[in-house]
Amino acid sequence: METNKLQRVALSTYFFLSGLCFATWASRIPTIKDNFGLNDAQLGTILLVMPISALIGTVASGWLVSKFDSRDPLVIAFIFFALSLIGISYVNTTLLLMVLLASFSIFMRVLNVAMNAQSITLQKTYHKKIIGSFHGLWSIGGVFGVLFSTLMVKAEVSMGTHFSIIAVITILGSIAIYQNLLTNDKSVTGNKLIFGKPDTFILYLGMLIFFASICEGGMFDWSGIYFKEVVKEDVFTYGYLLFMICMAISRFFIDRLLDRLGMSKMYIFSSILIATGILSAVLLPQFWTALIGFCLVGIGVSPIFPMTYMLAGKSQKYSPGMAISIVGTYSIVGMFIGPPLIGYLSHAFGLQKAFLIIMLCGLMFIPISKLFFKNLKQEV
Repeated sequence: METNKLQRVALSTYFFLSGLCFATWASRIPTIKDNFGLNDAQLGTILLVMPISALIGTVASGWLVSKFDSRDPLVIAFIFFALSLIGISYVNTTLLLMVLLASFSIFMRVLNVAMNAQSITLQKTYHKKIIGSFHGLWSIGGVFGVLFSTLMVKAEVSMGTHFSIIAVITILGSIAIYQNLLTNDKSVTGNKLIFGKPDTFILYLGMLIFFASICEGGMFDWSGIYFKEVVKEDVFTYGYLLFMICMAISRFFIDRLLDRLGMSKMYIFSSILIATGILSAVLLPQFWTALIGFCLVGIGVSPIFPMTYMLAGKSQKYSPGMAISIVGTYSIVGMFIGPPLIGYLSHAFGLQKAFLIIMLCGLMFIPISKLFFKNLKQEV
């Protein structure tokens, strides 16, 4: 097999394992909420730990990918990411839970920057777009994670056993495929953060990622609780599962759709789908209408991160790794605000009304993307 194809398979495996681990954690949030007897506001406060910790991961990842080949921090981060997942399932105090969530979030941030830096470098060896397929495999990993979680919930398997199985698979897989990752991808220029007037190219991309992270983060952290407490479905993973399936399938068609529609139209299309899906789930919170709504949201959010990271890699000011790290900071701020905000709004007004924040954030893609592409034309 050609070298770049081996590298693509290896990197695809890492994207898959990352999605598998993240969905494993996110799909069991309702279990954690029940185990610790948390209300929505308390859960929102605990979820704040993850974006705050991710800021540390952002600083570390930007430095690591500028000093080393990205595969080295990638595999190390994956191992500690998986070990943190095990720890989350066995803690019995909220303090220890927050410590393990912080660790989980820091290493997830490092591996995300390293993976996306590798994907942009590998893209340069292909004539066709391939970045969308990597994010599709992340979502496929998420689908398998939610499917396995659904089986574990129905079989009443302990969360400790469940998380340990996934962690072992992740550690063994990440070590086994390590040798086939890209090497010598350390950038020699554009690795320093430049202070002063904000770069509008990065600023607009960051704002798109900010609102996308609120949409995705809200669905990741609260869709299971929505199905359990609003839809009144005992197997609460169904909504999250369909959301992940639709997002995964859509991401495998992103590269083709971008060639036909272009990025500017895709941002608008995504915005409309997210708004329609949330309205369906909020106004008609029955099983099938909520499922269809979550499906539309999954399709709508699917292109945003791949498209935006693809654009970030074209920065004239920063290296791909540094550009992704900076844009990713906006994602962390979105995660900092979004899921906890939904928790506080839910505690005050109910989860149905709180979900409207996802719709409002989805609609923001339209004006921001228009500003970005208008500015891009002016620069060209």
